[in-house]
Amino acid sequence: MKNKNISTFIGFDNEYDESKIVVFGAPFDGTTSFRPGTRFAPEVMRRESYGLETYSPYLEKDLENYKVFDGGDLEFSFGNPGAVLDSIYKYTEEILKDDKVPFMVGGEHLVSYGSIKAVYEKYPNLHVIHLDAHADLRADYMGEQFSHASVIRRCWDFLGDGKIYQFGIRSGCKEEFLWAKDHTYMEKYSMNTLSEIVDKLKDVPVYITIDLDILDPSIFPGTGTPEPGGITFKEMMDGIKEFEKLNVVGGDIVELSPSYDTSGASTATACKVLREVVLTMV
Repeated sequence: MKNKNISTFIGFDNEYDESKIVVFGAPFDGTTSFRPGTRFAPEVMRRESYGLETYSPYLEKDLENYKVFDGGDLEFSFGNPGAVLDSIYKYTEEILKDDKVPFMVGGEHLVSYGSIKAVYEKYPNLHVIHLDAHADLRADYMGEQFSHASVIRRCWDFLGDGKIYQFGIRSGCKEEFLWAKDHTYMEKYSMNTLSEIVDKLKDVPVYITIDLDILDPSIFPGTGTPEPGGITFKEMMDGIKEFEKLNVVGGDIVELSPSYDTSGASTATACKVLREVVLTMV
């Protein structure tokens, strides 16, 4: 996984040793509660990313001026979520030991747990910015504690209160919203306060996890759990630009399910979000 992948995301074709950021795929959707298919996202995104440019006019930066490594996809035993999370944890840990920044492409949202846990162990004062349509704060989902519907709750288990900032949330059971009032910062429906939270977090290590279904399904239908009432692409870009002010020590994007948008527009959107977030981290 430290050799350059044969097929890489556009602009991520540098060698491991020379790169500061390491991007890798986590093709897992074993706890998806509605429509599966996110396991195919990293592979499809690599191919479709070549429809974009390496230059971002939003950030006025070009991937060609920076060193980013694509390590390919981790190989998982699909019937064992615990083993999947352990593989993600160990690979993220390797990246961190080499003083590099991990960025993961899912896969369903549960994969974030393995990466966030490894980053937290290196940076105990870690804070998490979570963009999503769903709260992901269930104590369990149908008796299973480790699920894409409970991933942020599982991260809270070790992060604790005052470390999780949620934006765009517009779906969840009643208990999740009640629980959030005492344990996380949650802005429902929008990201209007992201800028002030970013200003608050300038001096601490931050992990960014983006569930792409925060976008309205009219923009991003290619996901397993589409939820009407989401943000616009411009709002997403405005939010991502704020990340340049942060000390981002890890991140991920998750929940693209390419087969539910045969036009390819959702995949193109995911690729563009990936490009922009990585460029805020270089």
